[in-house]
Amino acid sequence: MNSSSYESLLNQLNEGKKAAIVTIINNENSENSNFPRKFLFTEEGLLTDNNDYNFPDAFYEKVQYALESGMLQFGSSEKEIYLIEPYFPEPKLIVLGGGHIAKPLVEFGSKLGFSVTVVDDRPSFANSKRFPDAKNVICESFDKCFDLINLNPSTFVVIVTRGHRHDMDCLKQVLKHNTAYTGMIGSKRRVRGVMDQLVKEGYSKEKLDKVNSPIGLDIGAVTPEEIAVSIISQVVSYRRLVNTKNGRKKIIKSNWPEFDRDVLLALSKEEKEPKAIITIISTKGSVPRKEGAKMLVYPHGKILGSIGGGCSEGSVINSARYILRNGGHQIQTIDMTGYVAEEEGMVCGGIMDVLIELF
Repeated sequence: MNSSSYESLLNQLNEGKKAAIVTIINNENSENSNFPRKFLFTEEGLLTDNNDYNFPDAFYEKVQYALESGMLQFGSSEKEIYLIEPYFPEPKLIVLGGGHIAKPLVEFGSKLGFSVTVVDDRPSFANSKRFPDAKNVICESFDKCFDLINLNPSTFVVIVTRGHRHDMDCLKQVLKHNTAYTGMIGSKRRVRGVMDQLVKEGYSKEKLDKVNSPIGLDIGAVTPEEIAVSIISQVVSYRRLVNTKNGRKKIIKSNWPEFDRDVLLALSKEEKEPKAIITIISTKGSVPRKEGAKMLVYPHGKILGSIGGGCSEGSVINSARYILRNGGHQIQTIDMTGYVAEEEGMVCGGIMDVLIELF
């Protein structure tokens, strides 16, 4: 079932792994009632089970490129339409410690698109009133909290507890996991002492060398807000940049695909009622949402998700309802330039192509 592909996708994302959904649609008759075929590709699977689906090698290369670049791939022939949608796990920022630096750090991290979790063992510091921008606030001891947070390759960890002992205890736990970023606050002297102690205890020097400590970019930060800026800037650099082989230049990392978790959850549920999926497959100019954004249209008027609102949705919803009644699929262009955008009071002025399919 196609729903099982989305269920497996969510499992991959929850484990901090990338994956791609491939949609194949019969293009010989755009008004036939056949449902599209869905396939899930994982990074590991591309290395081991390419022959399971019997696609040509060039197609697997397109899937690999989508997973590396984060760029949606779309193509068509007389017989078929294909859509390759890469999905990256939600970037998580784990802030261990709820003190004066954590407060602005959580605010900045949330505004930059991270799902933020704060941990502190003091109820007066670990509460949603103090951290309204955090997705999760956990009041628990630093030795027990790691059973409540999922550290994986899409997790960025910042250690800013109130004391040297807690910092070391947290770092010992974090070193057991493969994270996208680990940073620990502290002076150079104190950090050197911590690292020397951990080496004596048998921790890998190679892993310790990857810990950013003293934490943050060197911008001469003094106030809690300035220190938070230096930390979140370093976190963003680990998300967006990567060193080249010579170690001197940096190149931009892959695009971070857009997706709506509520839409994926709906697609992962096995339901008898059909629905139409509307997916943005290409954009030009200024548009409200980018490639990969989705919305679902149900037969009885329910709508989930959005591709931008206003004139960007009205006509395509009507097309989706037609397909729900008659079957088939459609590629539709939404023009938000000139008079149309002005009439709708929209600041955007671009063009989107969307794919409407049955599910």
